[in-house]
Amino acid sequence: MSYDRDNIFARILRGEIPCNKVYEDDFALAFHDIHPRAPVHVLVIPKGDYESMADFTAGAPDDLVAGYIRAIGTVARQLGVEESGYRLLANTGANAHQEVPHLHVHIFAGRPLGAMLPPGK
Repeated sequence: MSYDRDNIFARILRGEIPCNKVYEDDFALAFHDIHPRAPVHVLVIPKGDYESMADFTAGAPDDLVAGYIRAIGTVARQLGVEESGYRLLANTGANAHQEVPHLHVHIFAGRPLGAMLPPGK
């Protein structure tokens, strides 16, 4: 797997493209999605060149993996969505419709989200 250093999230991490930042620490950056699918729609990306969760968990140092997961929880708490509920989603690859080849977790909240996937085969 060859990481694309020109993908939009890599450029956001380098400060070349602005974002509406929610949270940042040594391990992660969280920002509002520019095309929200729910009243709350925040993306959390790890700092580093990781395309997918498989790539990340196979190659990232343990402190980055733990710090990234903790950052996702911290962002959910800061958004105030724990009591009403929220959904985490990480798409990987073409069949899952991953649009940006940099690992990212979506946090959706702010309304009833319905079934995760429609019935299918």
